[in-house]
Amino acid sequence: MLFQHRCHVALTALALLAVTNDGATAQTRVRTETIRPPSAPANPQSPPADKSGADAQAKPSPKPAPATSSATPPEIISDLTRLPEPVARMRERILAAAKSGELKKLVTAMQTNETMPIFSLGSDKDPAAFWRQTYPDSGGLEVLAILIGILEAPYVHVEKGTPQEMYLWPYFARMPLKSLTPEQKVELFRIVTGADYKDMLDFGAYSFYRLGIGPDGTWHFFVSGD
Repeated sequence: MLFQHRCHVALTALALLAVTNDGATAQTRVRTETIRPPSAPANPQSPPADKSGADAQAKPSPKPAPATSSATPPEIISDLTRLPEPVARMRERILAAAKSGELKKLVTAMQTNETMPIFSLGSDKDPAAFWRQTYPDSGGLEVLAILIGILEAPYVHVEKGTPQEMYLWPYFARMPLKSLTPEQKVELFRIVTGADYKDMLDFGAYSFYRLGIGPDGTWHFFVSGD
């Protein structure tokens, strides 16, 4: 009986030990699940991006727009004595050629210039041929009358102190047409027609012939268009 009792106690102890081990195993298993990192949420709330980092350097802030230049037009000059001597000489040479009534004399004045003045916005090479094609009814001579009217109008001195400095005829090329006085409109109508004036108002600027001479007397252009 004592032996059976001891066996029973031993079996009971073994059973308790098994239960204890199973519990420890279960607790260990649960503990393992507990320390496992949780899954990231489906829609995490990201903190605001730091704009001082690489993204900000990749997309710099827009630079401020430059200040607009003054809308005040340049001084209108009628006094020819204010022209530098080289400019005055070139103006007289061009006028003399235009008043001759011969296109070839004007072309010669162009060819004796430091560089061939721009006379067309296209790829034309021969000024006389270009003017004859432009004004076929007059054989191109109409352009000479236009040129005289241009150079007898007041002028402006523009882009002072820059490589683009120029004495520019007529002054309308740098004037807002809507601000012209009645007297100035009469001066304009010596060069263009009323229909031309209306078209230029719609365009927003003077777009007829203008002529530019540099301070050193170089004739740069005599051209029409925008």
